[in-house]
Amino acid sequence: MPRIRPVRHEDRLTLVEHLDELRTRLIVSAVTLAVAFGLCFWQNDLLFDLMNNPLNGREPLTLGVTEPFYTTVTVSAYAALLLALPVILYQAYAYVLPAFSPRERKVALPLLMLVPFLFAAGVAFGYFVVLDRAVNFLLDFNNDQFNIQVRARDYYSFVALSLLAFGLVFQIPVLILAMARLGITTPRQLRKNRRFAVVAVAVVAMLGSPGGDPVTMLVLMVPLLVLYELSIVLAALFGRPRDEQVQAEPAPEGPG
Repeated sequence: MPRIRPVRHEDRLTLVEHLDELRTRLIVSAVTLAVAFGLCFWQNDLLFDLMNNPLNGREPLTLGVTEPFYTTVTVSAYAALLLALPVILYQAYAYVLPAFSPRERKVALPLLMLVPFLFAAGVAFGYFVVLDRAVNFLLDFNNDQFNIQVRARDYYSFVALSLLAFGLVFQIPVLILAMARLGITTPRQLRKNRRFAVVAVAVVAMLGSPGGDPVTMLVLMVPLLVLYELSIVLAALFGRPRDEQVQAEPAPEGPG
């Protein structure tokens, strides 16, 4: 596998060189994902123990001869993606960063470093705070009218998509801080539009809860609102410097 050489903004690469760098980074990402999958498949018992905790002793049901095997492969793939995601994101960032100007790179680098940490925080919050409450609510809802059985394939997909959703929605501070650094918005505008942000957070929480249940939605709204308020603070502290904002504003026209 060819070594990836650093690419600077002023470098001019041919199409073949761009494709060669992209191929190499894809290979690195694929190898990382394969290693993570092998590790997760080897430790699938631990994965199932962690994912079955919210069921409080219930055993997921399989309905076919091949379903236990395919479910194990699917769960291992979900977990491998979560483990390999930081490396995959790094390869993607490293590929596109040379296209940024030096000023844009100063904005992008600190933000990109926050992404894996916020993703991990979102996954941890979803697992330790939300998942158990959401699963118990859904299984106990009107349970005297149903013979409730938990199908393994559906349950593990629900858990994986929920954790992925929490990891992604925790990227809100990065998005808002990037907009502030680039001059698209300001802390004053963020405060002024707080009521619209609450509506947007409710929509995001509804879309981000795969089960669509009100418990997951409401519990997800709380950290999103906190993250929005945190984003305002970060935008005020690390947003676009005031002198840059003044320079970006057009000078007032004189009389006549």
